[in-house]
Amino acid sequence: MVEDRLDITFRALADPTRRGMLASLALGDKSVGELGEPFRMTFAGASKHVKVLESAGLVERRRAGRKQICTLKAEPLAEAEQWLRQWEKFWNVQLDRLQALVERENDQ
Repeated sequence: MVEDRLDITFRALADPTRRGMLASLALGDKSVGELGEPFRMTFAGASKHVKVLESAGLVERRRAGRKQICTLKAEPLAEAEQWLRQWEKFWNVQLDRLQALVERENDQ
């Protein structure tokens, strides 16, 4: 179950446009049109990206009159960060071993 959520989250984050939209939403709620503006895309194009983000649970969309307002939902990012941290620990151990080896070589 967690793996499925991670797959969906990383799939949504794989696109630079969607990552940009999330960065914009980190500054506050935006309409779908406002999210698409920096990328010079149509409302329909922006809406498709928002739909992927919604499916991943990263964005919530609501109506405010004629506008569709999006809000960042960061919980799935916390799960992704937790998963990535295990690899950070792995690589830190590997790099510490490499550093010790280089230092031993330099001391000889």
